[in-house]
Amino acid sequence: MSPIQVKICGLSTEPTLDAALDAGADLVGFVHFAKSPRHVALDHGAVLSARARGRAERVVLLVDPDDALVTAAVEALDPDLIQLHGHESPERVAAIRTRTGRPVMKAIGIATRPDLTAVPTYAGFADRILLDAKPPKDAALPGGNGLTFDWSLLDEAQLPAGTMLSGGLTPENVAEALRHTHLRAVDVSSGVETAPGEKDVDKIAAFLAAVHRA
Repeated sequence: MSPIQVKICGLSTEPTLDAALDAGADLVGFVHFAKSPRHVALDHGAVLSARARGRAERVVLLVDPDDALVTAAVEALDPDLIQLHGHESPERVAAIRTRTGRPVMKAIGIATRPDLTAVPTYAGFADRILLDAKPPKDAALPGGNGLTFDWSLLDEAQLPAGTMLSGGLTPENVAEALRHTHLRAVDVSSGVETAPGEKDVDKIAAFLAAVHRA
């Protein structure tokens, strides 16, 4: 059985990035979205991304970016993967993928079974799918809200290879999530924080350890 891939998202400091890399994270995510407490400016993101080069797959997370922002983010961070976490249409996903020549991962918010109907549509355009808990209607952020969704919704779902599970994962529940969903990739952000945007090196290590035990 292939190993489980782990993405630590919303990293914004050198010590927490190093903690993720040292613990064996496969992907590290840098959020460029001003409303997020995990937002990093492109110049700082460039420093962090360069630090992770060759040690993990580097992901830049953007929300409904225009062409200028896409270009600036790719030039600054040289990401291995672009994560789109807004309301981007399948056509927009395809256009960004073509424009940048970089693989694209599309986040899809899940709250009810009908939400899964978007998966095959986006799977035809994105290189990878990330399933996240759909944010509440009054939420300021499209993700990173510390919410889980009902994993049993995935019981009969036909999901593309490499589908990544996100939404409210923690060192305490990630093993159960893996057992229930049988997915082989997980993403965590708020679940390894002491406060919004403040990653904790011990929680990062505990999350990776829990996945490796699972």
